Amino acid sequence: MSLETWLANGWLVRHTASAQETSDLLEAAASDLADARKDLSPSWRFAIAYNAALRLCTAVLQTAGYRASRDQKHYRTIAALPLVIGAEAREIARFLDSCRTKRHEVTYEALSGLSESEAAELVKAVGELETLARDWLRSC
Repeated sequence: MSLETWLANGWLVRHTASAQETSDLLEAAASDLADARKDLSPSWRFAIAYNAALRLCTAVLQTAGYRASRDQKHYRTIAALPLVIGAEAREIARFLDSCRTKRHEVTYEALSGLSESEAAELVKAVGELETLARDWLRSC
């Protein structure tokens, strides 16, 4: 599928991001990622790192000229990453989607907490996403 197909399906809407908006998202993501690296509980580190990832995906999608519609907003923002950046983002988008599901379960369904290794894995992946997103944004 393409972004235009997603637009036609109503999954995305057109959005023109200002340079300030993108800069603010990147700054907030960097701050979140720094906080996720602190000595906090694994569940809290995971939630903060997830938030950083969502901000990075949002910056990329908005720079491409779109934003996710309200329905399944997190899912669509993450799933659009390979459509914008390319196949090299496919694996990280899959991983982030699994983290989206875990975050939902822990946050809204009060299921068991997350392990230190799960938090560390997400923090590491978001660091890689930050590099990928910033490199892509510089190329625009």
